[in-house]
Amino acid sequence: MSRHPQDATATRMLADRTGTDPADWFLVFKARYGMEVVFRALAEARGPGDVVTQVFTCSTAVDPVLVAGLRPVYAEVSPATVAIDPDRLAVGPDTRAVVLQNTFGIVDEPAARRLRDAARSVGALLVEDSAHCVGRLARDADGTPVADVSFHSFGVEKLLPTRFGGAVWVSPALDPALRAATVAALDALPVVGPRLDLAARSFRTQVRVLNRLPGAAAGKVRGALTAVGAYEPAIAPVENRGGLAHPPQRPSAWVVDRMVDALRSSGDTEARRADTVAEYVRGLSGVVEVPAGIGERAPLVRFPFFAPDAATADRLLAELTAAGFYVGKRYRPALVPGPGDPAVYEYTPGDDALATTEDLVARVVNLPTTVGVATARRLVEAVRSALGA
Repeated sequence: MSRHPQDATATRMLADRTGTDPADWFLVFKARYGMEVVFRALAEARGPGDVVTQVFTCSTAVDPVLVAGLRPVYAEVSPATVAIDPDRLAVGPDTRAVVLQNTFGIVDEPAARRLRDAARSVGALLVEDSAHCVGRLARDADGTPVADVSFHSFGVEKLLPTRFGGAVWVSPALDPALRAATVAALDALPVVGPRLDLAARSFRTQVRVLNRLPGAAAGKVRGALTAVGAYEPAIAPVENRGGLAHPPQRPSAWVVDRMVDALRSSGDTEARRADTVAEYVRGLSGVVEVPAGIGERAPLVRFPFFAPDAATADRLLAELTAAGFYVGKRYRPALVPGPGDPAVYEYTPGDDALATTEDLVARVVNLPTTVGVATARRLVEAVRSALGA
């Protein structure tokens, strides 16, 4: 199936933004569906095996691994980046891919190169999850992207003010046979049907209405709408049970138009977020544990820090929310929103091998980056006051 004409503008913009070729970009309705396609092609080409990833993530980042018939294996993350720690990464003959997650939009290129080298040492792929930083690729010293495949999201609560859409970049240097199979599968995807397109178009209005309902009523209405396909949740019930809500599909023309609109203003969006992050870094470094990989400023989807302990994290969340701030606890619990059955995800809570990750999960607090510098200053003061700093 050939590409649709409306895709061309979006793929060209992504290519211009990243210094890549439009022919290497492919659009999907959600990034998770692009992941499923790639992991299926990998499993078919190289057989069953392991995908090394992390539990400081969303269940929808692991569901595609399971659906494709591969096995997730969890590595420790670095407190500096909340991505897989190269110093504690173990790979072997069963490893088919290593996932580099640019968590919150933190891109640590030296660490990414080391993950790439480790993956290549056993013939595995480096798969980049850039869901939090659409249009950014970790790069080698010469500017070449380090990943074999990179996934980007336009979904709910991501970098750009969109709600649906995703993109997949496939390296031209990928093994030719695997690349051909992957590209063919992505090109063959059907466009979402009218019902799913309508659900996407209606999403913002539905959320506004649901937010005005009492909590119990909102949950019932949301569940009923989801059950009949009229509402498309950010995470469907099946997506914390190891499955995916839909087969892989392309976005509709309406969704692509929203993606293009967001890409046109992406520079301004990133600059505003980076200014806000810089304010947080100035005000909170030395007061709380701020991931060093953020640097002085970065266009993060949210600004993470780690409280001294889980109880303090809970108290900060409660006090800051009561003060009227939109404070989050992404990613608490592990594999947000928390797997219905951890065993389905090959995950054992309390695993000593993931002690660092689970400690970070327990202590994480994150602040909005869409609020502007003035509100960021107020939030900094609120955090400092709550901690007696």
